[in-house]
This record gives sequence, structure tokens and C-alpha cells, in this order.
Amino acid sequence: MSRKPAKVRPPLGAPALSTPHPIPPDDRLPTLAEAARVWAKIGLLSFGGPAGQIALMHRELVEQRRWIGEARFLHALNYCMLLPGPEAQQLATYIGWLMHRTAGGLVAGLLFVLPGAAVMLALSLAYVLWRDLPLVDALFFGVKAAVLAVVVEAVIRIGRRALANRAMIAIAAAAFVGIYVFDLPFPLIVLGAGLAGWIGARGAPALFGAVAKPGDIAGGEDGLVDRIYAAGGLGHTRPSATRALRVLAVWLPVWLGPLAALVLLTGPASVWSSIAGFFSFMAVVTFGGAYAVLAYVGQAAVEGFGWLRPAEMLDGLGLAETTPGPLILVLQFVGFLAAYRAPGGLDPLLAGTLGALLTTFVTFAPCFLWVFLGGPYVEAVRGNRRIAAALSAITAAVVGVILNLALWFALHVVFREVVTLPLLGPGRGPEVPVLASIDWRAAVLSVAAVVAMHRFRLGMGATLTLSAVAGLALLQLPG
Repeated sequence: MSRKPAKVRPPLGAPALSTPHPIPPDDRLPTLAEAARVWAKIGLLSFGGPAGQIALMHRELVEQRRWIGEARFLHALNYCMLLPGPEAQQLATYIGWLMHRTAGGLVAGLLFVLPGAAVMLALSLAYVLWRDLPLVDALFFGVKAAVLAVVVEAVIRIGRRALANRAMIAIAAAAFVGIYVFDLPFPLIVLGAGLAGWIGARGAPALFGAVAKPGDIAGGEDGLVDRIYAAGGLGHTRPSATRALRVLAVWLPVWLGPLAALVLLTGPASVWSSIAGFFSFMAVVTFGGAYAVLAYVGQAAVEGFGWLRPAEMLDGLGLAETTPGPLILVLQFVGFLAAYRAPGGLDPLLAGTLGALLTTFVTFAPCFLWVFLGGPYVEAVRGNRRIAAALSAITAAVVGVILNLALWFALHVVFREVVTLPLLGPGRGPEVPVLASIDWRAAVLSVAAVVAMHRFRLGMGATLTLSAVAGLALLQLPG
């Protein structure tokens, strides 16, 4: 089949293009039911964290089915990286919306989340019932080392792609120092990085241009969506103020209505209001994907609310790494434990289940709002170099934030005791280990897991399994 080159898209705010030539008969979108089967497959097989999930979507949608072209896929991914929340789930929602409007976005986004959410709820129930058994404790001892290796691998993998020059390295270093040493808010780091990229694209375009390296993702052909758009189709992707107001009128109440109801029914100090309010706030301010979110949530949930201990946060991340769906489902585990330990007169298991479901809802509901509201405007600015530079700078800053997360995990996995240097006042400053409290077993296992993943390219599932088995053996030795 011969393919016509894509036409130049209209500028922001321009009216929809008229159809200059008919869409070829075989250039039709799959039906929503056909697409739903593919989204269900992706949701059930999306193991491996954000990188693995994005790679799976790329293979299914760009390489095999040609539903979307390479450039549009990467543009959508860059936008979703900028958003707060899980970028892989938002990317699925975005592509589903491109193809089948709001219904398509809902189907794609929900099918990406629901399988993993069901598995994570079952694992959370099992955790509180059997966590104190010696066998389970030994397994989690090994899993924590593997989780640390996964985060270290994420730093290396994302760093290779994002830190293409000295400007990006400097932004990553500044982000790490800002969050680790000076405890700067994550939104401020993202804003500063984006501003640096925006300004840098004008003053030093060679350093602040697009930094993706050739060959990072294979393929480059236009996809079905691109050809239909070029022929004047997909009118819902054009910006419209009326449509934007309609999206806000629907999705703001869907997201915030339950929060308001909980505050009225249970009071602002109840665990239900705290869960809904905290994770709704996280949905607004936590940028940079799952690993960046965990750095903030881990500290707040452990040190601020006291919902769980550092070791339990690591356990939850280990469970989330073994389930399909977005890694951010670890927040469901946090909400489960928070409600389980403050059931408010309910059966603890029922309270934990309700807390998990509430956390999942307020975490993912705003993801649909961001995509449905911003999608048309993102489509309209494809090719804008300054926006691309801002997104690249934000990705570089995320590397520094994930490095901070890796350090936080390492301190709590390898050392039994850490202290806070009061550089910013009493109790405020960077955490440092008490060297005498090192657990050599955890240190050896962590190094072995990092080497297995980075040097020998062992997969995440195999590393988690082998680390858990090694934990059984090593925990029998004195630490």
C-alpha cells in the first residue's frame, strides 16, 4: 500500500483541517472492542516497571500494529513524563484517547491498572496475615536487595538516555543536591529544570535540544493515527475552549467529590480523609514517574504520617515490582496499611481493603483529567523545540531525584541505623548512615543483585526470585 506523506498540522487554535483527500479504505481505526483486547493484553503483561511497560506498548502499538507513529509516540511519552503520576498508564490513556476519544482513553487506562490493582490487593492481604512468619521475613530480606538493584538500574538506564551532555548532567546533579541536601520540594525542582531547558533552548540550543539518542527506540514510520490525522480526521484532537471546560466540569467532581464527601462524613482528621487528601495532593505535585514519586511518598508516609516503617515501604515496592501494571500501585499498599492500622471500628481487613481502593481511585482519577484536558493542546504543539528542551531538562532532573531514591533505599537496606545531619535546623537535613550498623549480608546481597542486573543483564523477575532464595540462606548467618 502506498502511503502519502503527512501534511503540516495547523497551528495552535487554528480551525480543523478540511479533508484534502479521502482516507484510504484500509486506513481505518480498529473498533473499540478490538482495541480493548489489545489493551487488556498489555495490562496483563505489563511487568518490569515503567521502562518495560513503555517498551511493551511500543512493540504492540508502533512496531507490530502500526496504530501510531514513532514521532507521535515519543511526543506523547514526553508529555506524560511531564505530568504528575504514572507516565506509562497516562501514555496508554493518551493513545486510547487519540484513537477512540474519551471512551478509548478510559478503556486503555483502566485495563492498564485493574489487573495489577487486583493482584496488589491480594498481596497486601497476604502480607498482613503472614508477614511475621520467619520464612516470609527471610524472603523479604532478599527481595529488598533486589528492589535496590532495580532502582539503581533505573538510574543507569534513564541516565544514559537523558544525560547526553554536560548541561543535562549539571541539571541532574543540581536536582540531587537540591532534594537530598536542601530538602527542596519536588515541584520546585521540576519547575526549575523546565525553566532552565526553556531558556537554554534559546541561548544554547546545541546543549538544550532534544537529547534522545538515535536507536533508543526502533521504528520511525507514520502510523494509522498519523495518516488519519493528516487526512483531516480525529477532530477531537484539535484544541477547543468549550471542550476543555466540559472536561473540567466532569472530571474535577469525579476526582474531588469523594474527598469532599469523606471529609463531611468522617471528619478532616479521620484516616479516610487523610488518605484521600494526601494521595490527591500527591496526584498534583509528584512529577517524574513512579520512582520519583516514591522518594516523596516514602518519606511522608513513613516519617510524616507514621503509616508504615521504612522496611515495610521497601516490602511494598518489592510486591509492586512483581505485579503487572504501573509501579505506582505501591501506593495502594501504603493506603491498605494506613487504614488497616486505624480501622475506626471496622474489621481491620475490611478497612485495609477500603483504604487500598480509596488510594487507587484518588491516585488514578486525576490521570484521566490531565490527559483529556491537555491532550489537544499537546497535539497542537508537536515539534516546538523549546517545549522539547524543557521536557528534556525535566527528564534530566528526574535522574537526580531517582538517584536520591536509590540512596534512601540503600541506607535503609544496608544499614540498621541512620541519623539526620541538622544542616537545615533540628531534625532537618540529609540522612547519613551509622557505619557501625552495617548489615554485611544485606550489603553483599545488594551488590550481587546490582551486578546480576547490570553486568549479566538478568531480568527483574529472575533477580527478585534469586534474591529471595538467597535471603533465605543468608538470614541464617549472623549479621
